[in-house]
Amino acid sequence: MNNLKVFKIPQHIAIIMDGNGRWAATRGLPRTAGHKEGIRRVKDIVRATKKLGIKILTLFAFSTENWNRPKREINLLFSYLNTFLKTYKKELMKENIKLKVIGRRDRISENIIRKIEELERLTESNSSFFLIIALDYGGRWDIVNATKKIISDIQQNKISISAIDENFFSHYLSINDLPDPDLLIRTSGEERISNFLLWNLAYSELYFPKVYWPDFDEKQLKKALEVYSKRERRYGAISTEK
Repeated sequence: MNNLKVFKIPQHIAIIMDGNGRWAATRGLPRTAGHKEGIRRVKDIVRATKKLGIKILTLFAFSTENWNRPKREINLLFSYLNTFLKTYKKELMKENIKLKVIGRRDRISENIIRKIEELERLTESNSSFFLIIALDYGGRWDIVNATKKIISDIQQNKISISAIDENFFSHYLSINDLPDPDLLIRTSGEERISNFLLWNLAYSELYFPKVYWPDFDEKQLKKALEVYSKRERRYGAISTEK
């Protein structure tokens, strides 16, 4: 792909960062080494995505089901995340990147939550790029949580039932007023969305490269955009092509 300008650039990309453990296993390394390399890859892909003109990137970092993994692996994952949050502040501000973390916050250590909230406050006015990290997130949880908030607002007479439609409901979800992802990428070749942004991915294009996340670089990202640009998004309508 010689000139990316001839391709369509999605506004919002979502990525399920899969394959860290298998990447490590193929190299005779512990699974945690894959997670460490995977976190390094995040910064590279943020830079590449921003450079290519994409405005929003949502990364699935830790699902509600990931708590079923070995405790040692979970602890190391959050240790790497803690380091990432501490060292990323300068680049977020320099590159004018806004950070938002979506998902539950009641099962994550207070130390990490404080760092997340600090970066969210610090970057709130940044506007050149929007980075969303899904942490202890599940699509079913998101829909149930939105429903609870709507019920609460009805009980407090803030809204009426007649006001509820699909557009109204979407504002109560984790990514609320932001546009839905145009493209979902899941690395490692697995072809599932695994409880990620279930509502928001309704009309997203799906791409499943057979590349583990630590190996998903700018070249692989451009390949994904090339595939995306060749697809016609009809949203249920009939093609107008002759």
